[in-house]
Amino acid sequence: MPATDPYTVRLAPGVHAYVQPDGGWCLNNAGFISDGPTTLLVDTAATERRARTLREAIVLAGVELPQTIITTHHHGDHTYGNGVFLPGATVLGHEACRSEQLAAGHQLHLIWPQTDFGNIRIIAPTVTYSERLTLHVGGTEVRVIHPGVAHTLGDSIVHLPEHGIVFTGDLIFQGGTPFLPMGSLRGSLRALELLRSLDASVVVPGHGPITDPTAYDTTERYLRYVAELAAESHTKGLTPLEAARGADLGEFGELRESERLVANLHRAYSELDGEPDGTPLNLTTVFTDMATMNGGVPVACHA
Repeated sequence: MPATDPYTVRLAPGVHAYVQPDGGWCLNNAGFISDGPTTLLVDTAATERRARTLREAIVLAGVELPQTIITTHHHGDHTYGNGVFLPGATVLGHEACRSEQLAAGHQLHLIWPQTDFGNIRIIAPTVTYSERLTLHVGGTEVRVIHPGVAHTLGDSIVHLPEHGIVFTGDLIFQGGTPFLPMGSLRGSLRALELLRSLDASVVVPGHGPITDPTAYDTTERYLRYVAELAAESHTKGLTPLEAARGADLGEFGELRESERLVANLHRAYSELDGEPDGTPLNLTTVFTDMATMNGGVPVACHA
């Protein structure tokens, strides 16, 4: 199988992760928990074609198609495929995730107009929660936890305590650069502490290969690097783009999507200016600056 093909990994009895290499822009991970007749899906995919491939993977696992979809956050790479699983599935997510998804609409189409996303209906959560929610799939307890504003306003962590497994959504990009413009830098640091407290040994990130809690340490080092760079550059009166262009990424230069540094500096500057977590940024400016960081070439959707 080519390295770029998606693959399914059995993590525990009835628990699977669905990984889409290489985890770059629009190549997210998903997962499903099932006792056979009852199936819960964590996230979908960015295109109709990729969501149908995920659907086939669930069928090949010998379980029923999902009756419930947990949406870890509103971004289209995790939600555009929801319609492929309707009318059989109910979509569940944080209350802010619902409002964010409805407000975003076909946002990925605007960012990547040349991408063939297929027939995409915006299917936001119809069941929402505020802080924590527990579901049961057969004998498996599934805890859904809102970490506060972090990657977005409405993130959800999916924790399977008896198996020591956590689906982090985009709180973790394994091998990729964190992405903060729609959330919070300080909130992302708080979310890492929450993830550590869950004491899970298997970590399914929102993007990239399955990993372990060492991913929290790598992510924290990056976030603190951004915070320090922002504080220094903000004091000097540099713009986020000027700061990013002059920065030495060091160990973080090996991460995918290094152009996200400027987006993250925009978020850090917002917080340094005293704005509340999650205050909306000008996304046109953010993506234009990332394109500049990318040598003038807009970031590419790999889906």
